[in-house]
Amino acid sequence: MNVADYRVSPIEPPEPPLVRFERFLRARGRRMTSQRRIIVTEVFSHHDHFDAEDLMEHLRERMNSREVSRPTVYRTLSELVEAGLLKRMVIRDRYVYEHEYGYPEHDHLYCQGCHQLFEFRSEALRHIRESVAREYDFEAVTHRMMIIGWCSQCRAKRDSGQMPEADNPPRAQM
Repeated sequence: MNVADYRVSPIEPPEPPLVRFERFLRARGRRMTSQRRIIVTEVFSHHDHFDAEDLMEHLRERMNSREVSRPTVYRTLSELVEAGLLKRMVIRDRYVYEHEYGYPEHDHLYCQGCHQLFEFRSEALRHIRESVAREYDFEAVTHRMMIIGWCSQCRAKRDSGQMPEADNPPRAQM
């Protein structure tokens, strides 16, 4: 299977992300502002990995939204992570976000040539996680893994001399 052809499918969450986020905010004495609503709607309108700059650009392009400030975007992304709706990863010294809510547990392949992040699910990894947890008398709840390497297209370019080897593997944190 070509990794670029695989995508993790969403699962049906018990309530829409906007409703869950509003409940999260209320429990902390905060309110759902129109700016937050615009941001959450855009974030959950499609499933892609993105950073704050990507989101700002989407908001400007799709919604002609000049009313959403940069600090509000960053603050809302942090709140969405805190609420369990988004997952934050560090890749190449920048925060990259993806949906945590409404998507099954999965892992990532990161291409150091094109910098694409590919999702995959593996029962074998889940079994290894459970086996390691049992061995150390540990109750596993979840795990995060990122495999860093080369996708088939970048590997072909690298092997033919069209793309240089990466000097250092990128710093990536889950």
